[in-house]
Amino acid sequence: MKKAVMLLAVVLVVLLVAPAVFAQDTGATSGKGLSAIAAGVGMAIAAFGAALGQGKIASSACEGVARNPGAAGAIRAAMILGLVFVETLALFTLAIIMLKV
Repeated sequence: MKKAVMLLAVVLVVLLVAPAVFAQDTGATSGKGLSAIAAGVGMAIAAFGAALGQGKIASSACEGVARNPGAAGAIRAAMILGLVFVETLALFTLAIIMLKV
């Protein structure tokens, strides 16, 4: 219940602040600084998600090998393939950010 209240409070604050942000006049600023900040936040989110995914993959692989040591080779191959896919998503995020900024 406490988490739901906190989430609701954060959403409410964002909804109250958003109109003021969009109402600001850009003036002489080009917005490059805000774009760089948004790119940094986006990459941080992508890296955080990739780290969570890689941790889950590694823990599941370790658990699988502990339960069935005979299948360690197949589990290792599937784990490496999964890690490659997760890391590729993070690298694609970095490439897109570099192209946009």
